[in-house]
Amino acid sequence: MTAPRVRFAPSPTGHLHIGGARTAIYNWLFARHADGVFVLRIDDTDPERSTLEHTASILASLRWLGLDWNEGPDVGGDYGPYFQSQRLASYSKVAEDLLATDKAYRCYCTAQELEGRREVALAEGRPPGYDRRCRFLSDDDRTEREARGLPSTVRLAAPIEGETVFTDLVRGQITFPNQVLDDYVVLRTDGTPTYNLASVVDDAAMEISHIIRGDDHLSNTPRQIVLFEALGARVPAFAHMPLTWGTDRKRLSKRHGATSVEAYRDMGYLPEALLNYLTLLGWSLDDKTTFFSREELVHHFTLDRVSKNPGIFDPDKLDWMNGSYIRELPVEDLADRLVPFLESAGLIDEAFGRHNRAWLLRLMPLVQERLKTLGEIVELAGFFFLPTVDINPEAATRALSGEQTAAILTAATDALADAEPFDTAVIEERLRALPAKVQAKPKAVFQAIRVAVTGRLVSPPLFETIELLGRQSAQARLEAALRRRGTDS
Repeated sequence: MTAPRVRFAPSPTGHLHIGGARTAIYNWLFARHADGVFVLRIDDTDPERSTLEHTASILASLRWLGLDWNEGPDVGGDYGPYFQSQRLASYSKVAEDLLATDKAYRCYCTAQELEGRREVALAEGRPPGYDRRCRFLSDDDRTEREARGLPSTVRLAAPIEGETVFTDLVRGQITFPNQVLDDYVVLRTDGTPTYNLASVVDDAAMEISHIIRGDDHLSNTPRQIVLFEALGARVPAFAHMPLTWGTDRKRLSKRHGATSVEAYRDMGYLPEALLNYLTLLGWSLDDKTTFFSREELVHHFTLDRVSKNPGIFDPDKLDWMNGSYIRELPVEDLADRLVPFLESAGLIDEAFGRHNRAWLLRLMPLVQERLKTLGEIVELAGFFFLPTVDINPEAATRALSGEQTAAILTAATDALADAEPFDTAVIEERLRALPAKVQAKPKAVFQAIRVAVTGRLVSPPLFETIELLGRQSAQARLEAALRRRGTDS
């Protein structure tokens, strides 16, 4: 059996959408599972909206997810070029061939005429599609219009009777009555191809065997099958996946939060977690297994396990999965991934990360259990990297305004002064003795100390935090909080 050839063909009019990423993942997994070929093609026939910046962003997002392509930009291949903007001549030639064999015809109807007829058809309860008026023009009528230099589009002469039937690899057999297919435009008046022409011509030329895409393209499929047949090309197999919805059961959009892969990368999601999560939005192996490595996904992925129901994108579930992946990282790997976020926030520079590697590795166990995303490191542990702590006003009100606060902070400073060795065990022993010494509740004591040294009510484990900060820094922060209380009072 010939190895399958699949393609992912994004339009570079924006960043890589989460839904588009899932389509790319399914194509990639299908190809890798079957030892096939994954083709990346850039559908950039919209010159006004397509940009090189968006192309670069899409390629970077795919690479970040760990998706490689056998043919495409930066790789090449025997079926290039892999940018549609570089293949325009082929579309014009195919359109001329279709005209020459009477499988297409020139349409001289203006946009205003088409809109007027559409409104009349709707008012009369008739289908609003094109009425095929120019399809049945006489030769003399065509000659007259050409002589007048009227602009024209090229329309496919679609079959009027019968049915177009295909077996969808996800949905089963699907039948479209040909009477509902219109003679759609394949070449615009300016000579540029429409989506269906460019896509079919390229899929045929690149010998794509399977087209795996979202079910929002389902209505395009019978039109494309008719065009494949008009070209005398092999019709690929089709698999239409359900769309990705938000938790409100509506199509995923900006109202649900971030929608691009790039945004999730910048927030600190792990590529392996996002790959795992997006794969499960419409595919499952069984009812038990949730976590898959990349290799396991490749091994198990088949289209017959793709659901017919929409995948629900739940940010909370993604956070849970991402946090689970973070907790499984070796501390060396976690540190490497966190450093760019600390650098971006201005908390460290390259020299700090290089010279304080051992100290950073000691920090990792304190934050690893609490991180849902890498980006949260700035809020969770930023105080470690600052010379002084900026105390949250609400935390100060709740923890540093009591009558016993001064006694607590003074006693804590004294307790740390002669703690030897200055490690977690000794620090804990000294501080746990304070509630009885100052006659305060343990919660009040430890909240005051926590807010004084971290600036917040919630932080990594307190005793380990103080050890990592060091005696001098911890005492300086306790004393600063004591001075602040005196100033506030």
